[in-house]
Amino acid sequence: MSVFTYDPNPPRVASPWLQSGDSVAPSPQGHSRLSAQDEAPDEAPVAHSLLSEYGLTRLPPEPQDGPVEYKLHLLLRPRRSYRFIPPAGSPKVTADPKFLQKSRVVGTATAGQTRQDRCQHLTTQLLWRLRQSSPYHASVAHQDIVLPLLPEDSAIASQPIMLGKLAPGLEESRGALYEIGVADDGTIVGITKDELDQSIATLRWMAANLGCVSKVLRVVEVGECEWTEDAKTGDGPNPSTDVGATSSVEATVTLRGRLWVAEVFVRPHLNQEGDGGNLAGTGNGATGNGKALSDPFTTLGSATPDQLRVTLTGPTGSGKSTLLGTLSTGALDDGHGKSRLNSLKHRHEMASGLTSTVTQELVGYNDNAIVNYANPNIESWIGIHDYTKNGRLLFISDSAGHPRFRRTTLRGLVGWSPHWTLLCLSTNPEKVDNAAPSETESAGGTFDLGSVPSNAALAKAHLELCLKLDLPLAIILTKSELLNKESLKRMLAPIWTAVKNAGRAPMLLQSKQKVAENARSIPVADCEAIERVLARVRVSGDFQSIVPVILSSSVTGDGIGLIHALLRSLPLPLTPTAHDYIGMALNPEQPETLFHIEDRFSRPASYATANLGQTADPGYVLSGYLRFGKLSIGDRVVIGPFPSDEDGTGSGLDDDRTASPSHNSLSSSHPSSSELARIAARNAISASALKGEWHDARIVSIRNLRLPVQTLNADQVGTIGLVIQPPGHPKRTGLSDDGDGALSSSEQLSVATLKPRRGMVVAIPNKHMLKSGLQLQAASGLTAFFKDVGIGHLSTGTPVTFYVASVRAQGRVAKVWSSSSVDDFSQAETTDDGVFGSLEQGEEAGKYAGRGAAQGYNVRLELLYGREWIELGSQVVILEGASKDGSVLDGFVGKVVEIAD
Repeated sequence: MSVFTYDPNPPRVASPWLQSGDSVAPSPQGHSRLSAQDEAPDEAPVAHSLLSEYGLTRLPPEPQDGPVEYKLHLLLRPRRSYRFIPPAGSPKVTADPKFLQKSRVVGTATAGQTRQDRCQHLTTQLLWRLRQSSPYHASVAHQDIVLPLLPEDSAIASQPIMLGKLAPGLEESRGALYEIGVADDGTIVGITKDELDQSIATLRWMAANLGCVSKVLRVVEVGECEWTEDAKTGDGPNPSTDVGATSSVEATVTLRGRLWVAEVFVRPHLNQEGDGGNLAGTGNGATGNGKALSDPFTTLGSATPDQLRVTLTGPTGSGKSTLLGTLSTGALDDGHGKSRLNSLKHRHEMASGLTSTVTQELVGYNDNAIVNYANPNIESWIGIHDYTKNGRLLFISDSAGHPRFRRTTLRGLVGWSPHWTLLCLSTNPEKVDNAAPSETESAGGTFDLGSVPSNAALAKAHLELCLKLDLPLAIILTKSELLNKESLKRMLAPIWTAVKNAGRAPMLLQSKQKVAENARSIPVADCEAIERVLARVRVSGDFQSIVPVILSSSVTGDGIGLIHALLRSLPLPLTPTAHDYIGMALNPEQPETLFHIEDRFSRPASYATANLGQTADPGYVLSGYLRFGKLSIGDRVVIGPFPSDEDGTGSGLDDDRTASPSHNSLSSSHPSSSELARIAARNAISASALKGEWHDARIVSIRNLRLPVQTLNADQVGTIGLVIQPPGHPKRTGLSDDGDGALSSSEQLSVATLKPRRGMVVAIPNKHMLKSGLQLQAASGLTAFFKDVGIGHLSTGTPVTFYVASVRAQGRVAKVWSSSSVDDFSQAETTDDGVFGSLEQGEEAGKYAGRGAAQGYNVRLELLYGREWIELGSQVVILEGASKDGSVLDGFVGKVVEIAD
């Protein structure tokens, strides 16, 4: 994301009336300088004070940037001219005699402008100030604000305020402060009572049209003034003043009144639960005129519902990162990896050329137009959202290819649940070099990769793993500029064999259209070629029936247009539901909504719900994808499973834990089978002996592909900001600024120890669970069915690392038995023969491997170190023990058929 459009620490909304170090306004001395009939009928009583109570003669100059705006007035008509006079008997109003004596004459500030034009200008200025307190500054989302026809001045204050749709860029704004009656240099000028009321009413009307609400925070008396007007009556006070009037011979009257300065806070209305208590809000959901909001339209949503997830995978050196750089930036490569530099995260990745982390980029398509960073007006993902509009958004994940980083490879293929997989294979295989050690590894201890399989073996392992996972697949043959016909035939032969053996039909595509650097559209010929291929997929409805194979080069641009055309046109699967894994079978512990956590960020849960002048709310920002259901801001959810306080243990593969490298391990974060056996022998803690706890939380912010939204829909990727509630306080959220919602120090400490991790889930329980008080299941083990009979070689007690959705956990094999279908798991008898089972059980399980008549095996796995949420019917991957030829990606893929408590 561009550093120019995201600020992790946006300017705080701090009142200039507060002295340095003050956190609250000075307490007024009970002064109420306005009579009851003088108070605005549309405003709740606000404590009024004198200027002398603040010890100020002027405010600091108006900041050029930031969420504070000084305005002499917000009238839509010329302001009257008046003369400032010091109030009689009030020498302490200010300590500056020059300030008291100075004449204040204000002319027609709105001369040459119509009322509509001036209001348009003021509203655009308000929008800019509101965006200043947001971490996002979208450069292309600046849309012209179209205001409805202005009502008359008197009608603005009297008619109900209709809250409009929230303006773009304000989803996480922390609001803006308006100081009415103050000059730009900080001089406290003041404004009469009737003009102050009219200015506040105008500000409320402008804010409502931006989807915001306002509240008057303080009203300060700063002096008195007098002016002359044409006489309306023979004698008596003028109702427009709050002091009085005297007649004169010239048929005019000299009027006197007090001058006031008001501070008004404007903030977005996000329609959150308990929103009225936050940000010095408007009370019980009112807009400030004592009337409730009328049908607020606050559901923002993503502008592009068509969102495709794709993972790039393949052996190291196959050009995945280079291809990602070309697709996302439009820049062709120089043959030395230039285009991939923007995709690499770490210094050791640039030094070694090996990707070790999951890198993600966003590309958009609008008809044949390519929306990426080749557009000079796009600086961030927000710009891609804006330009894509109703087209397609492509979320691409680049995974590691080296066997040392197989955890990252599995995370991209299993954890992020891609709709399609792009397998990149180099047409110019190179020798696989040992990866340069990372900074932490080089700092302490040695690291030996041991024997690394050849590039051909890695390519074969990646292809077979993709086919075993039953993923919709497309193959990209990279570096085609180095290819000739003979080498192409030799390369395609094993690919064709493997794909056909899996029951799929490969189709080779080669384009004669060279895509130039920074191309902005897809060639028509490439679109037609892709449509001919995908027409067969759409007719059959089987996404796995066809495997497109595309020749491409990130150096010359060959095939890049075909890849764009393919990604723009790939069909999306049906929206997932809570029953698509196991059908409509009764499962009382299946939640209504399920969000898989893939990562945790050290960012405030929400900038929009922080109290005025204070830091943003505590909490966590969690990234992942919504498996099914819907999440909205304000939803009450549960998160877990956490280890119980009594256990005091965590998952054996907690991503926050740093393991020391092993001399015989391919990855310090992914222990080998032998190392797992040693760990299990030393610390064999069955998850059945531990507890898994669920805690209540509340969602306070949501982003869909970095675009702030209010709702995340099923099968969408995003981040959610949530605040975990302390145990025993279900009504507290930690978000309110009043005494009842604030957390005590012990509660804050309790919440701080609850750190979410990858593999946990955020869920909304179903209605049956809410009525009966039933909690979500925290699995201590599982039974999975595998069609691969080779898994029968696993012995009881074998330690393994397995993957289910976002879960990566350690376990051990409790039992293996043959099965003719996924329904035969119930035939197995439970055993209580100790931690690793008996030797006879292991030998009996091994005998099943030679039975060719068996259609598969059921394997019971016992989790170690902690419980996990595992969905019945989900896919499980086990890598250990799959082969002995050194191909470390050759694993077993099965289906979860039973969950153990």
